Amino acid sequence: MMSFELINKVNQAQKKQAVVDARSGDTVRVYQKIKEGNKERIQMFEGVVIRTDNKGSHTSRITVRKIASGVGVEKSFLLHSPLIEKVEIVRRAKVRRKFLSFLRKRSGKSARLTAKNFDRVAVNNVHDAKAEAEAERLKEEAAQAAAAKQAEKDAAQAELDAKAAEVEARHKEA
Repeated sequence: MMSFELINKVNQAQKKQAVVDARSGDTVRVYQKIKEGNKERIQMFEGVVIRTDNKGSHTSRITVRKIASGVGVEKSFLLHSPLIEKVEIVRRAKVRRKFLSFLRKRSGKSARLTAKNFDRVAVNNVHDAKAEAEAERLKEEAAQAAAAKQAEKDAAQAELDAKAAEVEARHKEA
């Protein structure tokens, strides 16, 4: 019995404070952290939620589908994952089921869902201080990297200018 409590404690610690209430039929923008080599960046994936799983749990997951260059792409996101920066609901649709598998067979106009009015600001008003701090840190790192690159460029340009002035001075002597 003790081990279950321990596992539960660890799971609760991994959970985010608040997660957007994404439902089936919602069009969402998922901002995901991606590591390439030693660089980190945030990539956006926008599509329709065709499935939600384990809503209250720390393993809550949404499956998002979009059409990219005429090909259907589905991605599953764990909402409490530290790699998910934020989930933003763009529009909400009227649907009558939890798993919209029928959308896989459809494309174009037949794949449209009837939009439903909702308070976009209130729904997306979920703040995770840790995630925001992380995004700020990523921005600062990018800015520092850009500044270092610019300084390097300026130094190289100054060197080239000095050489050009030297060559010009030699030509005037001759």
